[in-house]
Amino acid sequence: MGQQKTILRALAGETLDVPPIWMMRQAGRYLPEYRATRAEAGDFLSLCYNPELAAEVTLQPIRRFGFDAAILFADILLVPQALGADLWFVTGEGPRLSTITGDADFARLKPVSDIHETLNPIYETLRILSGALPRETTLIGFAGAPWTVATYMIAGRGTPDQAPAHALMTQNTAVFEALLARITEATIEYLCAQIEAGAEVVKIFDSWAGSLKGAAFDKYALAPAREITAALKARHPGIPVIGFPREAGEKYIGFHQATGVDCVALDNSVDPEWAAANVQIDGCVQGNLASRHMVTGGEALVSDTRRIVKAFSGGPHIFNLGHGITPDGDPDNVQLMIDTVREGASA
Repeated sequence: MGQQKTILRALAGETLDVPPIWMMRQAGRYLPEYRATRAEAGDFLSLCYNPELAAEVTLQPIRRFGFDAAILFADILLVPQALGADLWFVTGEGPRLSTITGDADFARLKPVSDIHETLNPIYETLRILSGALPRETTLIGFAGAPWTVATYMIAGRGTPDQAPAHALMTQNTAVFEALLARITEATIEYLCAQIEAGAEVVKIFDSWAGSLKGAAFDKYALAPAREITAALKARHPGIPVIGFPREAGEKYIGFHQATGVDCVALDNSVDPEWAAANVQIDGCVQGNLASRHMVTGGEALVSDTRRIVKAFSGGPHIFNLGHGITPDGDPDNVQLMIDTVREGASA
């Protein structure tokens, strides 16, 4: 039954008449049922670490929209917390962490072998979902890429240009590279545990990959993705991996082959026609409708959705946004997007 799931077929390289579809951040604040469950949990981290409630919000968009995949509800910063970083969220501002700025800070991190004690509730969420999802729905696990996670651990928060991480990269390269290595090792263990708990696909989110240029991209975005992908496939043969080096631009070219991922997720800064000619030639692509359409809707949503479906119709494609849906997204626009993607099925 597994290989009949449309997303697994696309990831295996099959070109489908109607692309499968899911949406980044599909479980989130744009849904009233999510907001109600979040209120029940009390706060964001309590929701992440409550397997029953985390499974519930993961299932909500599947019940409402019938997406072809459910993605685990969690957060990329749970790995730093599991490594010993302090983590909290400031309402209206986002995450805050204790910082890694030198040798002493790095020395206080926990060994990778200790992370599962913190992350066990996440694995339980996956086990619940494995039994609760419709048989045709693929279960996706995920983690942040080492560079992106490191930017938060170094700065203690999200930053517009990742300047603190770039500064540590040049001023204390040894600590910077040791931190990336620790995150890489932890990510491998975390994703392997997710797979063992029921994830059928895993995705590596490198949200800040675009701030790495030239050789730095190759060393700190591409190489860790290759290491993680190789380790996952060695321990779990056949597991599909999606890589998302957001805003990689020309560096999207060759990313499949350089890293071994089965699918490259594309942000909406690249034209789908360009991506079809330069990226999809190497394998499955995912994307890449602009998230703003989930707010504004209308004919622009329909026309851009059709353009993307047409551009990628010659090869394996998973329809998605170019980034996550924002809290002001309209569920009616999500339904319009899905109906537009799937209109070929009844045409």
